[in-house]
Amino acid sequence: MDIISGQALFSLICFILSCFLIFTTTKSPRSYRGATTALPPGPPRLPIIGNIHLVGENPHRSFANLSKTYGQIMSLKLGCLNTVVISSPEAAREVLRKHDQILSCRKSTNSIRSINHHEISVAWLPPSTPLWRLLRKLSVTQLFSPQRIEATKDLRIKAVQELVSFISESSNREEPVDISRVSFITVLNMISNILFSVDLGSYYDSKKSVNDFQDTVIGVREAIGKPDAANYFPFLGFLDLQGNKKTIKVCSERLFRVFRGFIDAKIKEKSSQNNVLNNDLLDALLDFTQGDEAELDVNVIEHFLLDLFTAGTDTNSSTVEWAMAELLRNPKSMEKTQTEIDSVIGQNGNVQESDISKLPYLQAVVKETFRLHPPNPLLLPREAEADVEVLGFMVLKETQVLVNVWAIGRDPSVWENPTEFQPERFLENQIDVRGRDYEFTPFGAGRRICPGLNLAMKTVPLIVASLLYFFHWKLPNGVVPEDLDMDETFGLTLHKTNPLHAVPVKKRVIS
Repeated sequence: MDIISGQALFSLICFILSCFLIFTTTKSPRSYRGATTALPPGPPRLPIIGNIHLVGENPHRSFANLSKTYGQIMSLKLGCLNTVVISSPEAAREVLRKHDQILSCRKSTNSIRSINHHEISVAWLPPSTPLWRLLRKLSVTQLFSPQRIEATKDLRIKAVQELVSFISESSNREEPVDISRVSFITVLNMISNILFSVDLGSYYDSKKSVNDFQDTVIGVREAIGKPDAANYFPFLGFLDLQGNKKTIKVCSERLFRVFRGFIDAKIKEKSSQNNVLNNDLLDALLDFTQGDEAELDVNVIEHFLLDLFTAGTDTNSSTVEWAMAELLRNPKSMEKTQTEIDSVIGQNGNVQESDISKLPYLQAVVKETFRLHPPNPLLLPREAEADVEVLGFMVLKETQVLVNVWAIGRDPSVWENPTEFQPERFLENQIDVRGRDYEFTPFGAGRRICPGLNLAMKTVPLIVASLLYFFHWKLPNGVVPEDLDMDETFGLTLHKTNPLHAVPVKKRVIS
């Protein structure tokens, strides 16, 4: 993936307009802002493109390397876009807590704007808007409250039982399992039952059918997260050089068609019955479309579902895959995890969500996976609503602020042996994912913290524990653990480039 595809056309346009852009992109912001506090340090800028050439195909890694030279608060000029990258717990605390109110708006991307998602999305709307507050409230009360999570636990257990049954059949045939695919289907069915009361995925569908669905969800998140020339030079948006606009329009419309089918069916059902119970989220959302003072309309519901659906399926399933990959690469950790699970569950049982609290090493495995492979390595981009001073440096209004949680999670001044998979480190401290420990914020913090973190911290351990309780795992085709491919692909979610395949071997009878 090249940071600027369509390079020749892009360069030609840049040089044609250079007389104008050379002034707007190389002039120091201090000279027209009159700021007395220094701007964050950063690498030298080229005319017109600024620091775009330093971003690379994996920005989280490029920014981490640059921060070693330019510090924990680093300034970059990406074309017309002023950007500040945060790479330490101290600086993250300033952004996510101390100045959360000023820095909680989003810097929307060109792909997001192309479908007007920024105007009605809970992920992208400013927190000051009434619609954001309503959607956030609905997220918490209808999906992620402790009561709702408890009420939907049977749906998750059922989805995991179906996963185990499918893998058992693969084990009988001694076939490798595509961990990426099966974990996606499992999480997909968990989420679709909460939203629509149906399974949207099947392990027995053609691989193409399921892969198309998975690719659609990933396509949305990659189109949002991938570098895009139009984010750096807005006047290039109509050219769609990277194809991000086309991708997100095609993929989001596919999902909207699915959502509309459920919405139309629910509306028809409600109109034909006097009393319809609100059994799922869609039922509850449609109640807000009724009456003369309706708070929602169908368009808003579709975009709300797009946020919940893509975030809920993709991040959880990719974390399961990364956790299994790390355990297969580290057999001692795998053995420790399985021994703990066996001792708690016993020989003839099923993993329940209530068991997770009794499995501290498993919880440490999940945390260590989030540390090394945070689902959103740069979190979602923030934007400064006003000039604000962060640790002695001025962050100017309208600057994009990126918190590099990937870099913070691998900082040797914070973590011992930071690149090694060592779950034991989380047995020795009380660091948690809930946005209070700024050396470890895979779900963000402050008012923009991911509302689904409590559900994620039940879903991921439940799936991993079940995979390890019922099966031993080995790599196919003679692959040895130290040679396991761990390449990653950058997007809004950090994916394993090549899906993990592993051969399950039954440990016990599966009913």
